[in-house]
Amino acid sequence: MAGRSLIIRFQQLTKAPDSVWDNADLEFLCLSDNCLAAIPETIGRLTNLRALDIAHNQLTAIPDAIGGLPRLTDYLYLADNRLTAFPETVTRLEHLRYLGITDNQIAQLPESIANMHDLVELRAYNNALTKLPAAIGALTKLRELHLANNALTCLPDSIGDLRELRILDLRNNKVEAIPASIGGLTNLLYLDLRANALTNLPEQLANLPNLQKLDLRWTNLTSLAETASCLAALEARGCIVLR
Repeated sequence: MAGRSLIIRFQQLTKAPDSVWDNADLEFLCLSDNCLAAIPETIGRLTNLRALDIAHNQLTAIPDAIGGLPRLTDYLYLADNRLTAFPETVTRLEHLRYLGITDNQIAQLPESIANMHDLVELRAYNNALTKLPAAIGALTKLRELHLANNALTCLPDSIGDLRELRILDLRNNKVEAIPASIGGLTNLLYLDLRANALTNLPEQLANLPNLQKLDLRWTNLTSLAETASCLAALEARGCIVLR
């Protein structure tokens, strides 16, 4: 990306050099693929930082100072660490557009995620999520929501408020039912429901005018006859339905 960058990868670092935190004009910092167990609060000195990649380390927590970085708007990569809780400080990044928290052990997303109203893409697959907060519906600019390989059993009705959503990936969860509010996702292009505990589908799925692909493989749609007309309507207008 344009601007001043610092990239230190694959060095097996257990601690970043102190000099890193003296680069106040840095716009992009990448410390991924090391062995970092902690990031110091002195990261707060990097007030021009627009993008931060600290993925693929051994972090169990994120410093509070990250939430105070005023220009951190492009992306934040926290994937493949040892996080068991969503870092509350991240929800202070109101203008962040991309957040990657994949491959951790995060059990829930906080209601305060509603503060992140400029999020366009949220990747949270390969975690331990059992439910989504109702506040997820406040992310009205969200275009991609990736939640595969979690332990979700249901979705909040507010999922239907994500009117800009294009991709919703729920593959390999434990979702038993899809709320009727999903009919509000009028920009949705791709819906992946593979390997869930579904027994039926809401008829409102047929109201999704832009849906191009619906993946239902490895589900147990025992009431498939009740949803046959919905799926037929989708297929009739060109949507690919895999089952």
